[in-house]
Amino acid sequence: MSEHDEGIERIARELKRAVPVSPDLDRRVMARVLAEARPARARTRWLGMGLAAAAALAGVLILTRPGRRPAGVAFSLVAPRAASVAVVGDFNDWNPKATPLARTRSGTWEVRVPLGPGQYNYAFVVNGSNWVPDPRAPKVAVDDFGSPNSVITVAGASL
Repeated sequence: MSEHDEGIERIARELKRAVPVSPDLDRRVMARVLAEARPARARTRWLGMGLAAAAALAGVLILTRPGRRPAGVAFSLVAPRAASVAVVGDFNDWNPKATPLARTRSGTWEVRVPLGPGQYNYAFVVNGSNWVPDPRAPKVAVDDFGSPNSVITVAGASL
């Protein structure tokens, strides 16, 4: 065996040698990933089946008057057991504190948002951490994290 072959063998043995890894490496890596992940990762969590069924009743209503600019978009979600609901979207930088909904006596949450013509992705945030798409929206888009978002088009846009 040549000196060159012996050098390669020595390198190969060194590369095959097991490297000691801390037993809690997986836990530490996952904790760091979760800590640095955008809050949008929470969208994959769903409330119970009851809330999911209630969310199916949610609706988006575009309010327009003939000859006038749209008065705004009414977002609503039926969630009688929720403590809080907000709408997030590309119109408010996905900020759960920017557009809270108000609860009605019937357990429906509502808000009217002044939006200009265009297409907007959005979702509801229930109880501060559970992201729920609007199942009655005309379209559904999947975000970069694999979670569904709702899509609304406000009339007058040149798309």
